[in-house]
Amino acid sequence: MTRITRKATAAGILLAAVTLAISACSGTTSLPGSDSSASAGADSVLTGAPVASADLILPNSTMEAIKKRGKLVVAEALDAPLLSQQDPTNPDQVTGFDADLAKLLAIYILGKPNVEIVPPASETREAMLQNGTVDVVFNTYTITEERATQVDFAGPYFESGLAVAVKSDNDTIKSVKDLDGKHVIVGANTPAVTAVPEVAPTAKVTAFATDPAAVQALIQGRGDAYVQDYTLLASDAASEKQIKVVGAPFTKEPYGIGLKHGDSDFKSFINEWLKTIQKGGQWGQAWKTTLGTVTDSAIPTPPEIGSVPGS
Repeated sequence: MTRITRKATAAGILLAAVTLAISACSGTTSLPGSDSSASAGADSVLTGAPVASADLILPNSTMEAIKKRGKLVVAEALDAPLLSQQDPTNPDQVTGFDADLAKLLAIYILGKPNVEIVPPASETREAMLQNGTVDVVFNTYTITEERATQVDFAGPYFESGLAVAVKSDNDTIKSVKDLDGKHVIVGANTPAVTAVPEVAPTAKVTAFATDPAAVQALIQGRGDAYVQDYTLLASDAASEKQIKVVGAPFTKEPYGIGLKHGDSDFKSFINEWLKTIQKGGQWGQAWKTTLGTVTDSAIPTPPEIGSVPGS
């Protein structure tokens, strides 16, 4: 998916870089309690985060260049609730699943979560990697074989897809399996238009032109459920407490970490880091304290590294 949240539109925002300098004790493999305004959830994700051993920082590698620079430069949104959202009262504070993973990667390379954010537009991500503006892209960047001819993808690190939202007091619909015979809201011209009849043949489908209109229709009871991309529904549920996401995505849209094309050492390094944080629980904790706060489903199983064409 190119973007499912509002893009930063002001030119100043697009050109500005936000530096997150959260201090940590040098040479340690875990972070002490932060004195910043970071949430308890973010603190719990970073506590005990792994740091790469010295032999993994190969000479003349991208990892070494980042370590010498002292910060990881990331293309990442500032306006994506639960993924990467800037605190308007504290611009240095950016929270969400993508934001947490970027900090964890910085810790793995640097020993501390020093991240500089450069907000991208969907159409600029390839160029930002190719010209070295950023080291990595965390930006709901769907892996495709076409894109993989221009950039490399580590991961996939998360698998989105179509999911189901209902009103917060609805306890009868727990997943897509419960949609048969129900009135289901979908977005016009989205994959849900054809996907819902395939999984729930007796559902009555009603399409709405925009996401806000679909959310309002659900709240007003004009439908029993709303089917849309998981991360968009999670964002909706974060700002509208009358709805919740139920179950896991029932289609697959794999998100990858964008890298400069041809940097095989950096790709292998990041893939090993992903396996490390998955095994160590940091990946699951990052999901639980961000996207997981608006759904009743358990922590999902991370997608298999390299399992998608183009990864």
